[in-house]
Amino acid sequence: MSSNHSTHEQTTRHRHEGPKKHIVAFVLSLVLTIIAFAAVASGEINTTFTYIILVGMALVQVFVQMAFWMHMKDRGHLFPIMGILFGVIVVFTMVIMAEYWVWW
Repeated sequence: MSSNHSTHEQTTRHRHEGPKKHIVAFVLSLVLTIIAFAAVASGEINTTFTYIILVGMALVQVFVQMAFWMHMKDRGHLFPIMGILFGVIVVFTMVIMAEYWVWW
């Protein structure tokens, strides 16, 4: 009877991830930051390509931060993810509308 109870507790209790994934995420964040800094600091890379590198590293950094530090990869985070996506859509729409307003 006690073995069944402990098995049930282990399946319903939230598992502890440990520091390994956080260390990997921290190192990945450092590497992404160093790549972005090196692209700007070198000065020999084309400006357009530097912007592409910066935006790419920023997007990867956002996903790393949300998945590992904000735990958005876990279950039960549907509404925060929907809120963040709605905010991104609103900001993107506002930027596009501001560009059209300035052009015309």
